[in-house]
Amino acid sequence: QVPLVESGGGLVQAGGSLRLSCVFSGHTLSMYTMGWFRQAPGKEREFVAAIDWSGTLSSYADSVKGRFTISRDTLRNMVYLEMNTLKPEDTAVFYCAASPRGVSDRDGYDTWGQGTQVTVSS
Repeated sequence: QVPLVESGGGLVQAGGSLRLSCVFSGHTLSMYTMGWFRQAPGKEREFVAAIDWSGTLSSYADSVKGRFTISRDTLRNMVYLEMNTLKPEDTAVFYCAASPRGVSDRDGYDTWGQGTQVTVSS
């Protein structure tokens, strides 16, 4: 069983919004930094956002600052990515991931979900 499962992807028009969800099964969310990454066709996987163990610290890629918001619900073992003012260049498969390290460390993610497709039309 895959411990991380993403959902909420879909097709939206530019300027629209989506909220992605990720369930971390069988683990305590407060023990991990949770992150979102994305990978567009022909491109390398890139960091999008992360939230720390306490849920008080977050980090964002420059390309999404002011548009995306990461949050978590520890009681439900869920993490969310609210995406607003979506652009065609946001089109990618989005992945949820867990790391035992802090939000400033982007190399510590060792548990990954299967991904959810986000497509933004112009």
